[in-house]
Amino acid sequence: MDEAQFWELIDAAREDAGGDPEEQADLLVERLVQLDPESVLDFARHFESRYHRAYTWDLWGAAWVLLDGASDDAFDFFRCWLIGQGREVFEGALHNDPDELAELLDDFDEEIDGDGEELGYAADEAYEQLTGTVAPDLELPPAPAEPAGTPIDFEDDAALAERYPRLWSRFRS
Repeated sequence: MDEAQFWELIDAAREDAGGDPEEQADLLVERLVQLDPESVLDFARHFESRYHRAYTWDLWGAAWVLLDGASDDAFDFFRCWLIGQGREVFEGALHNDPDELAELLDDFDEEIDGDGEELGYAADEAYEQLTGTVAPDLELPPAPAEPAGTPIDFEDDAALAERYPRLWSRFRS
């Protein structure tokens, strides 16, 4: 599975789920079980590598603003959700500036959006359904011990508003 196929699966499931991350995860599992086990592992590798790349202080700060706070677990689930938003949103937030999420996201409902925990398990679930066994190690580099970049003081609202002016204006004002 190449990168384009990975994003096609993500996008199709999101569109069919109407943006609901739990439904998107269920649809992904349904689609993944139609593939061979190695393709499911390829999907998992694509997902996991993006998940690790999104482990940055800048992105955590954006999640903090959007979610009005983000613990370690909440940020983990946010990164899964962000991948689930598709390539344009993911790459725009990661490579350009997380503050661009203010323009990249159509709507954001704290009750539904920002938590894609189930998306992170879709490939594992599909692999297990296909093979009856737990997915093997993906043989990727280990997860980073700390987020990349410069730490942010999440308790300093003024600093967050200055660092993420568009997100702050749209979601916290």
